[in-house]
Amino acid sequence: MTKKEPILPNVPAVQVIERMFTLIDVLASREEAISLKEISDRAGLHPSTTHRILNDLATGRFVDRPQPGSYRLGMRLLELGNLVKGRLNVRDAAVGPMRELHKRIQQPVNLSMRQGDEIIYVERAYSERSGMQVVRAIGGRAPLHLTSVGKLFLATDDAERLRAYALRTGLKGHTKNSITELDALERELAKVRQSGQSSDNEELELGVRCMAAGIYDDQNKLVAGLSISAPSSRMEDHWLAQLKETARQISQTLGGGKP
Repeated sequence: MTKKEPILPNVPAVQVIERMFTLIDVLASREEAISLKEISDRAGLHPSTTHRILNDLATGRFVDRPQPGSYRLGMRLLELGNLVKGRLNVRDAAVGPMRELHKRIQQPVNLSMRQGDEIIYVERAYSERSGMQVVRAIGGRAPLHLTSVGKLFLATDDAERLRAYALRTGLKGHTKNSITELDALERELAKVRQSGQSSDNEELELGVRCMAAGIYDDQNKLVAGLSISAPSSRMEDHWLAQLKETARQISQTLGGGKP
């Protein structure tokens, strides 16, 4: 196979990305580390081009160099793959039960996961009849300490990690009901740990309350939260039992389920 010329400054970014994918495919075809020469031969790229791209990938941990001149796929790809797999599995397991719960209560049901210092909404079941003026879009984000699902995740952190979170975020509030002091947040999270559930009492948006229950994987690790959002005047406490049962069903599908 004829080798291409080394990458020049004016090579389009899309072409560089295509070459990166080509190199990853070559590395994926072998379990053991591969020499630079073999990689460049199989990819049809000039050795200097191959070396430059592989070094960039190694910086991001997408590629490892077990010894000089040889390369293999890096752990970062495994980390990202597991992250995507986990999200897809949770969403697939949750969609049906979420819709069934929504049919019964006629209020928005949200599936959220933690991403850094925020939760991200990955699925929802709702209708216009719910009366909600604001429905969080899929892909939307919100601070952990202001949301019912976010509190579930914060409740799994130890004291040191919680203090670090408070320092990073400043515990900024959105409404007069927001928890903005570490002592108050610690007391709130102690209740969450004891009850296994959490709530948002107009802390993210005035006029909107939420309740949440956790979803656990086969290692009994909290991987997502299921929540009900409703106008404050319409929230019914008896929905909590249905919410927890739905979260338990989803957890069981994932091989988990926390007592």
